[in-house]
Amino acid sequence: MVELSVIIPTFNRAHYLRKTVESILGQSLDKNRYEIIVIDNGSTDDTRVVIDELNKINSSYIRYFYESRPGLHVGRHKGAKEARGEILVYCDDDIIAEKTWLEGIYESFQDPKVVLVGGKNLPKWEGEIPAWISLFRSENEYGWTICYLSLLDFGDVTKEIPAYYVYGCNFSILKPVLFECGGFHPDSMPQELIRYRGDGETGLSLTIMAKGYKSVYEPKACVYHRVPSERMTIEYFCQRAFNQGVSDSYSAIRKKGGIIFNEGVDISKKLNVEHEVLRQVQAAYREGREYHKREVAADPDLLAYVLQEKYYEGF
Repeated sequence: MVELSVIIPTFNRAHYLRKTVESILGQSLDKNRYEIIVIDNGSTDDTRVVIDELNKINSSYIRYFYESRPGLHVGRHKGAKEARGEILVYCDDDIIAEKTWLEGIYESFQDPKVVLVGGKNLPKWEGEIPAWISLFRSENEYGWTICYLSLLDFGDVTKEIPAYYVYGCNFSILKPVLFECGGFHPDSMPQELIRYRGDGETGLSLTIMAKGYKSVYEPKACVYHRVPSERMTIEYFCQRAFNQGVSDSYSAIRKKGGIIFNEGVDISKKLNVEHEVLRQVQAAYREGREYHKREVAADPDLLAYVLQEKYYEGF
């Protein structure tokens, strides 16, 4: 009986996708307990070929769906609709899962109070690591994160955590709760459609917290997140910061029910230090936030889009 549905939205990353799926096929959890769903979000590379080849080896075990509409959340919702399991396990198409990944997730959901599970997101560096990367590492009471690379390590003990520390590359949720909470907000978009970006799983996580539901960190649920050399550049971090500014503007507009023109913006105390890289990233963040506000102010239809309650039919 399928209890977990692993959902992998993907776009033109066939070269990574094969290794990701192979790592999921090799899990310690009984293979009859989970399924793999690949949502091809408009790829033009060999994504379908990769899945067909893997299915020849694994007796059509992987379910493939093509979704031409752009946006990560479109793929996530499509996967939820098609899932046979009650536990939806979302991951990125560039992770490598530890053998105990699904076992840890499955065990965590045996607690009937748990609705959301995350785990370790460790780096798989693919190039020389710049010294300035460490400036973006944040420590907290649970462990450390580098949010711009979706990396996180909260140690080797299972613990309850705030839902916003369950990152999208390793995000498991009860299917009924996803539907109850309205699904994901818009997330990653092609850059030419960035004005339609939202706050993705963050908005969903905040709803889960507001309802008082339990979220846990499970160290056995470990994935390695690829960090290619092009992501270890100042340009990438600035682009990531710009996009985060768009997301935070979206969140602020939804919270207030409209545009706030004189809001104070403080991305973090750490980014106020005198360091050239951090100054560039901070400037990019502010630019993204202001860009989104201007776009929304100039387009009533975009404002209505930002303020709409849900984004996918059936949620």
